[in-house]
Amino acid sequence: MTGSTRTGSIRPEARPWRRYVALGDSMTEGLGDPDTDGGLIGWADRLAALLSAHTADLNYANLAVRGRRLHDIAGRQVDRGLELQPDLVSIIGGGNDILRPGADPDALAAALEEAVARIRATGSDVLMATPSDPAGAPIVERTRGKAAVYVGHLWSIAERQGAYLLNQWALTFLRDWRMWGRDRIHMSPEGHRRVALAAYESLGHTAEEADWRIPLPPQPRPGRLEAFRDNATWAREYAAPWVGRRLRGTSSGDNVPPKRPSLTPVRAASEDRADD
Repeated sequence: MTGSTRTGSIRPEARPWRRYVALGDSMTEGLGDPDTDGGLIGWADRLAALLSAHTADLNYANLAVRGRRLHDIAGRQVDRGLELQPDLVSIIGGGNDILRPGADPDALAAALEEAVARIRATGSDVLMATPSDPAGAPIVERTRGKAAVYVGHLWSIAERQGAYLLNQWALTFLRDWRMWGRDRIHMSPEGHRRVALAAYESLGHTAEEADWRIPLPPQPRPGRLEAFRDNATWAREYAAPWVGRRLRGTSSGDNVPPKRPSLTPVRAASEDRADD
């Protein structure tokens, strides 16, 4: 068996992948995790670096673009990704769809499964990920019911298609706001780091950095006035522009190209970053 969703004492089967392609939206593009050169890192880049320790000639492409909805990820991104002949594909999408009124998690799951089946038919392994639990998140919490239905579908898809699944819903450290950026939607560098390690273990490996499971030290809760000011700033700087884009029918990813459109060696990029 290649991909696996087995849990408990039985670990998934890891493989020495050589051609990893990441598909998705802003989460996979790496928003919230800036690089020193002005670019973005993100959990997928970090996962590729971890996997390169097992495969010296691992090549990696990242076709994810912020704001992308599932029809684009499961359509054009999969088309382009398969042209690269990967042996491992991560495909994460649906979050931008679920945020919109009238979103149908059943239809989203059907579209995603069709894409996963296409990828699996080539012999490539697939890594999916559930949404994180939005409990307590402003505005986004209202989508919790639909997100939970989508999570249930993802488990079923992974089982039917023999895919790996990263269960972000169970990552309790993501309930700490320090794992998220100021926009409260994209993860912070620490959030991306921990999710990469969780994904690495979902693929059957054991992370040497075991601290990713440990909660951050407690911090004082903000006072009512401070919380009010923070919420007002967030609404002005992030929520209002997001609503404006929805009303105009535009996306933050319009005219944004994939950051890593071709398969390139991971080892060299990782070494360059380590030397900075």
